[in-house]
Formats: sequence, C-alpha cells, structure tokens
Amino acid sequence: MDSHRTALALFAVALAIAIVVASVTTLERVNTRQAANDAPPGTTGLARPHPPLDRAPGEPIQKER
Repeated sequence: MDSHRTALALFAVALAIAIVVASVTTLERVNTRQAANDAPPGTTGLARPHPPLDRAPGEPIQKER
C-alpha cells in the first residue's frame, strides 16, 4: 500500500509541475494588446464581396446555343 501512495504522490507532483510549466508558457506568449471594435474604413464586414449575378432573381436561366 505504501508504494501506491508514493506513486500517487510522484504523479501529483509531476502533474502540478506540468500545469505550472504549461500556464507559464501560455501566459508568456499572450499578446496583451486590445482589439478595437471599429472596422477599418471602406470595409463592409464581409471577407470579400459576392460576385454580381448574371441575371435578376426570378429570371429563367437562358441556355446558350
């Protein structure tokens, strides 16, 4: 029973060290600049505009001959 407690204690220490190292590494790489909610001038909020339609909505598709 004593070996189980030793193994559990070693695992707990290793886990605690891994969590500390991971959090320090993560916090070190965090960029603390704040993003603005304002859109740059000339943007509409879309990644890129849709191409214009070749026909009006409801107009039948004409087959080329």
